[in-house]
Amino acid sequence: MAVVLDTTNARQAARHPEKAHRPDSPIGRKPDWIRVKAPVSKGYLETQAIVRAHGLHTVCEEAGCPNIGECWEKKHATFMIMGDTCTRACAFCNVKTGLPGPLDAQEPARIAAAVAKLALEHVVVTSVDRDDLADGGAAHFAAVIGAIRMACQETTIEVLTPDFLRKEGAVETVVQARPEVFNHNLETVPSKYLSVRPGARYFASIRLLQRVKELDPAMFTKSGMMLGLGEERNEVLQVMDDLRAADVDFLTIGQYLQPSRKHHAVVRFVPPDEFKAYETIALAKGFLMVSATPLTRSSHHAGEDFARLKAARDGKHQRP
Repeated sequence: MAVVLDTTNARQAARHPEKAHRPDSPIGRKPDWIRVKAPVSKGYLETQAIVRAHGLHTVCEEAGCPNIGECWEKKHATFMIMGDTCTRACAFCNVKTGLPGPLDAQEPARIAAAVAKLALEHVVVTSVDRDDLADGGAAHFAAVIGAIRMACQETTIEVLTPDFLRKEGAVETVVQARPEVFNHNLETVPSKYLSVRPGARYFASIRLLQRVKELDPAMFTKSGMMLGLGEERNEVLQVMDDLRAADVDFLTIGQYLQPSRKHHAVVRFVPPDEFKAYETIALAKGFLMVSATPLTRSSHHAGEDFARLKAARDGKHQRP
């Protein structure tokens, strides 16, 4: 017996099936300070062509980053490894949720080739969560770092990793690959984890960052959080203290933007002067660097920020 499948009218799989039955959240009008230009420049299209030609994913596209036009115009892209499907279902994130496919053994080489083609001096590599893998994908991170080192010896490398929750030895594997910057985002304050980041544990993320410094005190560590999810000011300040207790060097703070009506609502658009105040406080608490603006994202201006981060450490060590 033959079975004929009609694929011409097949419905595309839902990007966020776990959110399908959630009530809609209203999407408010963005204030003037959050407006960005549409990505139409020649540099943007060239970057897009290189990403497509190498069969790669970027968090710039998958997460709907508002800075994609600016970054891609400069040929700065943040590569997202291990597929485009995440095993978590965070309420703020636009990355597709589901059961990921197997790892692509050729991906590290393609990432390295794209880095060379883009002539990147500094590259950021992130990933989806891969709770289905025994090491959470740590060895794949290490393979990507190694491939970039082989192809582009002068390029500095920044990783933005998942939390590797309950994956013993995963952090050690990535640190041993020696990226210049190890970033792991807390995303929000502890009281919001159940509703915003339910698959994660706040103090496990703090411990991950602390462990990186224990393994390699010279490695720069970095973390970021979003505002506008209903957090209180005192909670933001406590996150700063927790990160400083873990000896984190660099803090990024940006405005949460709602990807769709099925995602967590924006409780408040935080004005730029409040971001500036948080930056001042964070610097006073001892961070080497702080980037706090409504449009700040973990990878935004990462290359320039890495140069400033090194200069800040050098200046600190030179003080009498």
